[in-house]
Amino acid sequence: MLCSVQTNLMEKLTSMIPERTDYNGWTNYETWNIALWLQNDERMYNTVRGNDSYNFCIPALEIVFGKMTPDGVSWMDGKINTDEIDEMLKDL
Repeated sequence: MLCSVQTNLMEKLTSMIPERTDYNGWTNYETWNIALWLQNDERMYNTVRGNDSYNFCIPALEIVFGKMTPDGVSWMDGKINTDEIDEMLKDL
């Protein structure tokens, strides 16, 4: 009985927490991961610095680093919010 009450209470409390719709301030994991690598890896940073279009950078990133980030996110993943990445690139 006590276990059932605890389970019901936990379900009610969990349902009150809004579902996350972002990832560390970015649209999603894929966008965050791309931004993380481009801002924190010196070679990647130097590859994209001076460009303001992520899509323009993709071929160079693929030639130098392969088809994906070291974490396995494809540079061309359709989930990437390229507008957000473009904004980030303007600040590099």
